[in-house]
Amino acid sequence: MSKYNFSEKNMRLYAVTDRAWVGDKTLLWQVEQALEGGVTCVQIREKDLDADAFLEEAIAMKELCDRYNVPLIINDNVDIAVKIGAAGVHVGQGDTPVEEVRRIAGDDIIVGVSARTVEQAKAAAAGGADYLGVGAVFGTTTKLDARPIERETLKAICDAVDIPIVAIGGVSKDNILQLKGTGVDGVAVVSAIFAAENIKSRCEELRSLTDEMVK
Repeated sequence: MSKYNFSEKNMRLYAVTDRAWVGDKTLLWQVEQALEGGVTCVQIREKDLDADAFLEEAIAMKELCDRYNVPLIINDNVDIAVKIGAAGVHVGQGDTPVEEVRRIAGDDIIVGVSARTVEQAKAAAAGGADYLGVGAVFGTTTKLDARPIERETLKAICDAVDIPIVAIGGVSKDNILQLKGTGVDGVAVVSAIFAAENIKSRCEELRSLTDEMVK
């Protein structure tokens, strides 16, 4: 999948992996449940796997996502994204600059960038980002140092750039509709998906809410 198959609809329900709730299952099984429930994009985020284990997992995850025609995004690791032919890579403000990602990976890969200010958003878009992850929009336990941004800031970022925007940080079924009217194209979710007892049904519920949010 090249970035030319990519649109704001891929941002609707964006799942970000976390091993914290794997239990006696596997991460691959959990992601397939999420895909069956209607997620539109999957990002692998692995901070603790060594390079070989990460590569092996990424290959298996790409095969799975390809079956569902859903883009797989690799967090931070441009080399692995290129090596396995992933749909894209996501970088934070402290990671590889988007211009360098483009130089390494070329124009066909989807590049997402984290932003929390209008200035960061404009710079990322100008540098070649295909979408932005903006947040934290609510309080989150996944990144304890992530202070929530104001609704006005979120709306200003959406107004400032013309690339898709996914809201991230503390998003759950109980607060998704609070984002209605901000201009975001969807939500990126971690614990609200992977901590759920029934991942598939939770994703079906979240997908319905996000569809309502963007109306």
